[in-house]
Amino acid sequence: MTNLRSAAFLAPILAALALPAAAQTTKTPIKHVIVLFQENISFDHYFATYPKAMNLPGEAVFTAAPGTPTVNGLTDALLTHNPNKANPIRLSPQQAATCDMDHDYRPEQQAFNGGLMNKFVEFTSPYSDEAGCDAKAVMGYFDGNTVTALWNYAQHFALNDNSFGTNFGPSSPGAINLVAGNTHGASPEDMTLDGDVIVVQGTMIADPDPMFDDCSNPKAGLVAMTGRHIGDLLSAKGVTWGWFQGGFKPTSQKNGKAVCGAKSKNILGKQVTDYSPHHEPFQYYQKTANPHHLPPSAVAMIGKDDQAKHQYDLSDFYAALAQGHLPDVSFVKAKKYQDAHAGFAYSNPIDEQDHLVTVINAVAKSPYWQDTAIIIAYDDSDGWYDHVMPPILKGSALPKIDALNGEGICGVAAPGSYPGRCGYGPRLPLLVVSPFARVNFVDHSLTDQTSIIRFIEDNWDLGRIGDQSYDELAGSLDPMFDFGHAGATPLILDPKTGAAAP
Repeated sequence: MTNLRSAAFLAPILAALALPAAAQTTKTPIKHVIVLFQENISFDHYFATYPKAMNLPGEAVFTAAPGTPTVNGLTDALLTHNPNKANPIRLSPQQAATCDMDHDYRPEQQAFNGGLMNKFVEFTSPYSDEAGCDAKAVMGYFDGNTVTALWNYAQHFALNDNSFGTNFGPSSPGAINLVAGNTHGASPEDMTLDGDVIVVQGTMIADPDPMFDDCSNPKAGLVAMTGRHIGDLLSAKGVTWGWFQGGFKPTSQKNGKAVCGAKSKNILGKQVTDYSPHHEPFQYYQKTANPHHLPPSAVAMIGKDDQAKHQYDLSDFYAALAQGHLPDVSFVKAKKYQDAHAGFAYSNPIDEQDHLVTVINAVAKSPYWQDTAIIIAYDDSDGWYDHVMPPILKGSALPKIDALNGEGICGVAAPGSYPGRCGYGPRLPLLVVSPFARVNFVDHSLTDQTSIIRFIEDNWDLGRIGDQSYDELAGSLDPMFDFGHAGATPLILDPKTGAAAP
């Protein structure tokens, strides 16, 4: 009788324990993936001279460890005899706040000029004519005296110098590619606002706001997306997941709708609205949208199915981390002033550094560190100069839209392929911070934004998204890891300086 009672008592407990264990079965030792998805940086803009910093007087000194590998950065010839109309310009920490460049789908192709990479000044120079925003500003780059934390993470973990945006174009396509690898499936199928093409033949190429978000601005154009994304695959396998974004928590309600009114001050003292709807990819899909920005029903429900629909405020990430409820897969988006997007009234690498270091320090100090991979990635290049031409895996031939290889041509458009998805696009930074990351390692493997979802798909055996998603073509992140040896120790940095904390 005692044994029967014990068995009856233990059965529900064992059953409850078995489901998470089964759901969390992974191909690698990585049980938690955290994607820090930042904004608008080309690889050369942050890593052009890595690992050599200028170390001018009054700047934080960066000294590379002996044996640090070099990257495919700017050679002496590219620095002093560049094929563009201006040579690259080194930006100091005092110049961290910059103007915003033109990073639309067509101008980026024009700047690449069939692979010559020599028309950036003409086509992706600044949107604005504010002070310091002359055309040659597009050639600007930082070194380890400014992007100190990122260079330190590269020193202690793994950096990829051959990673690209999945398509040409700005933030919304980059965010959709991160979670679906497919910017086709937009409704309405064609949209033009103030002369700018937003959606063409069902493909999103610009920055509309999501249809299913109270905080969206109708003047930006409202678009819905259909099709599968990584959230669908995760939920189908019982893998917990969530998107966490700064400013998602409403400040009030008006006429039954959420108001996202929170603001923060950047290093120039400019007040910047925290939340950007078009940076939140899951809000474009009705099945995962949380239109009224409802909070999770409890911290223990973060990552699971409830009223929040897996869409959360950034504060929910820290609550889940602190209370032992971190989802298996977390996408983390900074408040706008910390997301790195250029603009004097927007973000910059100094404010970005504070965000990245704060998140990584918190994870590194938690029990989750031992089985976590933190991936630092970017949505687009902002149009900043980069000298590397990507391979074109999918072509497009839309008149007045495509322009890489001449008017209306971007690579070779395969029969039946969705238009407006020419890619790969510009080269972007990609780093892995993990105890299983290779230490002080530069990976040259070809990857793109969908390599991140492919890693997640493979790690949890989720299958592929399908419907021409780039995840089928994506290169692997595995070379950035040593899964047989957790040799990388936590690195705690100062969020203000990016240097190792005392």
